[in-house]
Amino acid sequence: MRLMISGGGTGGHIYPALALIEELRRVDPDAEVLYVGSTRGLEKDIVPKHNIDFEELEIQGFKRSLSLYNVKTVSLFLKSLHKSKKLIKKFKPDIVIGTGGYVSGAVVYAASQMNIPTMIHEQNSVVGLTNRFLSKHVDKIAVGFEDAISQFPKEKTVYTGNPRAQQVANLKSDFAWDQYGLKNDVPTLLIFGGSQGALKINKVVCESIRQYNEKNYQVVFVTGKKRYDDVMEQLKGQTINDNVVIKDYIADMPNVLPKVDAIVGRAGATSLAEITALGIPSVLIPSPYVTADHQTKNALSLVKNDAALIITENDLNAKTLIENSDFIMNDKEKRNEMAENSRKMGCRDAASHLLEVAKSICR
Repeated sequence: MRLMISGGGTGGHIYPALALIEELRRVDPDAEVLYVGSTRGLEKDIVPKHNIDFEELEIQGFKRSLSLYNVKTVSLFLKSLHKSKKLIKKFKPDIVIGTGGYVSGAVVYAASQMNIPTMIHEQNSVVGLTNRFLSKHVDKIAVGFEDAISQFPKEKTVYTGNPRAQQVANLKSDFAWDQYGLKNDVPTLLIFGGSQGALKINKVVCESIRQYNEKNYQVVFVTGKKRYDDVMEQLKGQTINDNVVIKDYIADMPNVLPKVDAIVGRAGATSLAEITALGIPSVLIPSPYVTADHQTKNALSLVKNDAALIITENDLNAKTLIENSDFIMNDKEKRNEMAENSRKMGCRDAASHLLEVAKSICR
């Protein structure tokens, strides 16, 4: 298979694409892959490290108000469309797949105009603007949440789950908590606001450290690289007991997650794919700063299945954080029940399923 794939801006669009590529290479070592990303997104740094051919487009998103910025947006889209067609002619893909982000709009739309088989993957429970536009033009639509099915044309939409789930579920972890100076036989709570950290979550965790110090469970608090110094300044002079570890970043998170008993964090689609694949109970704090509040809707899909608890950012404080942490960590039976419910939601064959859907539309 010759696969052209495009997704960019955030890890939520990039890592599902990488998981699909990994599965393709596993079943078809001779497959040729070209990843088309943006000049601004994280993909230009992440993708080439995986030995994947990479091309970039200069493109940006629309603002929701009339402005000269949008004039430039249209101009860049048209230029990206032209370059995408040139790349398609040169690479001659069997299929073009978009995993979200503005860059995938130009690439997938160009392919559809050239009668190349096309597919998109929507990770979230609320459809993004790019995929909403592309849904009218592609041959097939795959979704990571069943709640998204009703937002697309029914006849060409299929639930596959998020391919990142399979990638994480198949990883054999060799991690042990003693590498962090913790005990391997004590339940461990991971608090993680994303790779960049989350300001409100960090602030409230700092206010809760004294209480976490006294717990009979362990806490690993990941601040985000850019916010670590600020957190340590907030905690200056405070005692941090041996059951609490503060880190700026965990580079190999998929290797650590299988050892986590519960997690406090955001409700991005890729994060939820990972924790359900592994069956981890969670306290979800959806980011209010995302399009159409989609993280809240992502989180509620777990909450209604008793796989997670939810705290809105407005309701997040030391009291609610500790209460929700204790609810899971101090009741092993409840924690195991939530873990099983989380595991039932996991799509541990998502990458394989998505690849089969892709093959079904190749000519």
